Amino acid sequence: MPASIGLNASQRLAALAVARVHAGTPLPVALAEVGADASGPARPLVHELAYGTLRHWGTLDCVARALADKPLTDAPLHALVCVALYQLEHAKAPPFAVVDQAVHAAAVVARPAARALVNAMLRRFLREREALLERAQRDDVGRWSHPRWWIERVLADWPAEGPAMLAAGNTRPPQSLRVNRRATTREALLARFAAEGVAARAEGACGIVVDQPRPVAELPGYAEGAFSVQDLAAQLAAPLLRVAEGMSVLDACAAPGGKATHLVELADIELVALDADASRLGRMRENFTRLRLDGANVRVMHGDAAQPSAWWDGVPFDRVLADVPCTASGIVRRHPDGKWIRRPADVASFARQQRAILAALWPLLRPGGEMLYVTCSVFREENEARVAEFLACHAAALREPLTFPDGVAHSGGQLLPSPEAAGHNQDGFFFARLRKP
Repeated sequence: MPASIGLNASQRLAALAVARVHAGTPLPVALAEVGADASGPARPLVHELAYGTLRHWGTLDCVARALADKPLTDAPLHALVCVALYQLEHAKAPPFAVVDQAVHAAAVVARPAARALVNAMLRRFLREREALLERAQRDDVGRWSHPRWWIERVLADWPAEGPAMLAAGNTRPPQSLRVNRRATTREALLARFAAEGVAARAEGACGIVVDQPRPVAELPGYAEGAFSVQDLAAQLAAPLLRVAEGMSVLDACAAPGGKATHLVELADIELVALDADASRLGRMRENFTRLRLDGANVRVMHGDAAQPSAWWDGVPFDRVLADVPCTASGIVRRHPDGKWIRRPADVASFARQQRAILAALWPLLRPGGEMLYVTCSVFREENEARVAEFLACHAAALREPLTFPDGVAHSGGQLLPSPEAAGHNQDGFFFARLRKP
């Protein structure tokens, strides 16, 4: 994508990517397919428009439908209107420029005759903004910007906390880093950031939050392995597993390696970092190498956690981290495409995988060993329901109490997704620690 790309081309590429997401394509793939994944000064704008539009799609879609005399059957054109509405409501660009460039983009996205339609729709929005947004709020999808089935599930699972969870899913996530204690200290890294004009603050046990997010490779210390990018909730996983020197540890669903590298930073352990997706192993090895943690005590392996007979050598582990596949319903502020790609049947499908992985990994744990069950979901069927079912089938297993640091909002083992102003600004992870007698 050339650096000289204009606003209307940014709108067009974002709209094409958004339309592909609604056809079932994950957003990173969609951006690559439309040519918006290349580096350059224009890339951030395309990504901002695509991510922001999907984050607020429920509201924008309701407004766009209200503006049209009849439904727009051209998906990219409808997406373009929503992208422009996102800019008018959430961006700082002058309204006249947003409208003008969207009109020009309409001729490319759809047809020349679409320019008059887009112009009329967007100008009407500027005239009737308050009434149109109020009308959208009357519909649950327009109000919460999540699919209806998702809203119903969250509110049923979390009657008190559900509205705040849904609202948090539409916020911008912070850029959270985890300091590599093997390479530096948090104080030293913050001082280096300050010296190079990067405003940041300490948060959590070893975290840093960058005030103004930027490409991670541009941050001081990245190339030297001084830190990893990791949400503050995810940073709690490794400490909760309570690893100690000399332990044998399995990270059963390890890619891209955030929690696995954290485990090695905490103690000199024998680690098996396993993942079923062979295409992700290279990135995990790169992360270990960049952080200077790729020693003889780390084995990166390809294997299915639910089928240990294909890769396990029969020697039991002291600790097992089961960060299982899930709907990722707790991290939609980072991956807003997930809200619109997931279907209700996916929850039960992931629950089956989780059940199989728990059952397969338990025999790999030595007596007295501990397993940490982790998801990045807020759906009870993937969390409390799976743990309760497991304990019912394994009467001797013990669920250990968890203690979270001050400032971590949670209900039992469920971390509550944070509003933007939260101190410990976290995604919606779930943790359960199980001990084998």
